[in-house]
Amino acid sequence: MSGRIPDHAVRFPLNFQDWQCLTFLHWSYDVATVQSLVPQELTVQEWDGRTWIGITPFRMARVRPPGLPPPPGWGTFPELNVRAYVRTQDGRDGIWFLGMVVPRLTFVAALRSLGLPYERSHSSHSVDGARWAYRFGTPGWLRSRPDDWFQASVDVGRPLDATERTPLVESITGRWSAYHRRAGVLWRTPVVHEPWPLHAATATGRLTAPLRWVGLPSPTEEPLVHAAPAVHTRLGVPRPA
Repeated sequence: MSGRIPDHAVRFPLNFQDWQCLTFLHWSYDVATVQSLVPQELTVQEWDGRTWIGITPFRMARVRPPGLPPPPGWGTFPELNVRAYVRTQDGRDGIWFLGMVVPRLTFVAALRSLGLPYERSHSSHSVDGARWAYRFGTPGWLRSRPDDWFQASVDVGRPLDATERTPLVESITGRWSAYHRRAGVLWRTPVVHEPWPLHAATATGRLTAPLRWVGLPSPTEEPLVHAAPAVHTRLGVPRPA
């Protein structure tokens, strides 16, 4: 189940990834609106009658299979995901990705072949002390525009204390299964990493275009924002869900 600590082990990883300088931007949404965007085998999770959608820009680094270096061009690059929080019929919760963007065309092609909704986006990421900046251009499968489709300036504050790591915060950040559909089958990929080192944060900029891109209405409230410096991730073998 979701939470601070993984609910399983990945003893035979298929892939390693480092996720660096990750920002969690979360907005609450009507449950039925989000349910219409996920497969019927998955149920959108609710908190007090609402659900949450996350936008997570970060820096992907050292993507590699066990015992091998990263493929050419896959060493370090920005990524942005739009994610919904879901549960299967057997009660296992996880993430359904509504949209994913990276600048590497070879990465897009490889991961789309597995059923993940990657598109290409001109992008950049920079760090200046406690300020992280991200920029992603309008996505496209083969070509994208080098504009400011998504642009964020994030000021990273102090680590969250125990009282601020509420069950909601732990649940929407600590997710240990990712779902995708390939060849008509729903698959689950197990994911493990150390607990997120969550910090308080504020974000300004053009933040909401990815929500409209995946079919959601523009939010009317400011996002819930957290930041995390880095985790080291092990992805297991996908299995039918």
